[in-house]
Amino acid sequence: MIRLDDVTVCYRKHPAVHHLTGTFTAGGLTAVVGPNGAGKTTLLKAITRQQALTTGTIHVDGDIAYLPQMAELDRQFPLTVSELVLAGAWKRRGGLRALDGEETDRADEALERVGLSGFGQRTIATLSGGQLQRARFARLLVQDTPIILLDEPFNNVDTRTRDTLLAILAHWRAQQRTVAVVVHDMGLAHEHFPETLLLAHEVIAWGDTASTLSEDNLQRAQQMTEYWQNDAPWCARP
Repeated sequence: MIRLDDVTVCYRKHPAVHHLTGTFTAGGLTAVVGPNGAGKTTLLKAITRQQALTTGTIHVDGDIAYLPQMAELDRQFPLTVSELVLAGAWKRRGGLRALDGEETDRADEALERVGLSGFGQRTIATLSGGQLQRARFARLLVQDTPIILLDEPFNNVDTRTRDTLLAILAHWRAQQRTVAVVVHDMGLAHEHFPETLLLAHEVIAWGDTASTLSEDNLQRAQQMTEYWQNDAPWCARP
């Protein structure tokens, strides 16, 4: 479970997200949608404590695995696929402890699950975009946390990869993990996500996906984004 209580995050003089209050329910699968620049990535970084809050509090009940956008990964770094996946075990095992056979078996199973058996010794620079995203999901499987946050995981991936990732999301939902995913494709949100947060710097709507993504709410989100571009409120520093 993740609970937001009057959360505001400011960049310079203006808030990126403004007075957010609500709850990602335990065991829920939630899409986070909204126009470009609406604060979706900022919200995930605030939840993972990568971004300081200006006001408010965030309560997180459990460890978090966070998958940033693909662009944040340096693909030229000399890292093998196995090393990338095993990075998911470091927090559980401790950074100074050697990984044992159980962890390497777990990594091999995760790679098999995402269709990358035999890719372990390849460097990440040799992977296609879809293969790399599947390897990153394998790392999440190894990480094995109750809360998972994903930032635009379906962007620029092939159909096979998208279907593989969606199957993993369904698996996590069946396991009652709390999963929040930034999504741009409204069709994916309607088809695969029971709950949705519609964000436009402020919460426009938050609840079951069909109600949240109504035409009225989507229009309000666009209008709010346009308003913020021209007349954004100033941050009230505590």
